[in-house]
Amino acid sequence: MADRERVREREREPIPESAYERTLRHYEATKRRMEVGPVVIRSEDREVELTRQGRIKTYLDPLMFKDVPLQHWHIFTHEVRTVSGKHRHQGGIIIYVIDGRGYSVVEDDRVDWEKGDLLLLPMRPGGTDHQHFNLDPEKPAVWMAFIYFPIMEYVAHEITQTQVAPEFKASS
Repeated sequence: MADRERVREREREPIPESAYERTLRHYEATKRRMEVGPVVIRSEDREVELTRQGRIKTYLDPLMFKDVPLQHWHIFTHEVRTVSGKHRHQGGIIIYVIDGRGYSVVEDDRVDWEKGDLLLLPMRPGGTDHQHFNLDPEKPAVWMAFIYFPIMEYVAHEITQTQVAPEFKASS
C-alpha cells in the first residue's frame, strides 16, 4: 500500500469588515432582489395616501419598498378629484393619463389632457411650476407618473410645495 500524505486545510479566517466587503454584499443583495423580487405589483397591495399634493398611491419607491427589483424608479398614481396641490421641481417626469380628463397649468400655460394621453413635464433649471385639474366633477381623473431617479440626481432635483391640495387642507 502506498503511503498517503494527509493534508489538513485550515479554515479561512473571517474577512474583516470593510467598505469593499459592504459593497460586495450590496451587489449580491441587488442581484438576489433582481432574481426573486416581485414581478407584479398589485394595486390592492398599495394604499392611497392623502398628501399635500393629493391622493397618491405609490407602486415603486426605493425608500418605501426595498424588495422590488427596480430600485431606480418612483412610480405612483394620482387621483385628481378637483384640483391637486401645486409644486415646483426640475421636471423630467412622464405622466400617463389612465382615466378621466382634465388639464395641467405648467408655468401659467394650460395643457389639456384626457385618458390615453402622455404628458412630459419639461426640465428647467430652477424647476417648473405645475398644478393639475379635473374637468369632470362626477368622476376623478387618474394618471400615473414615472420618475427615473438617475435623471433626478443628474439635475440636482428638489421639490417645493407652493400650494396644498384643498382636499388635504379639509382633512387636516
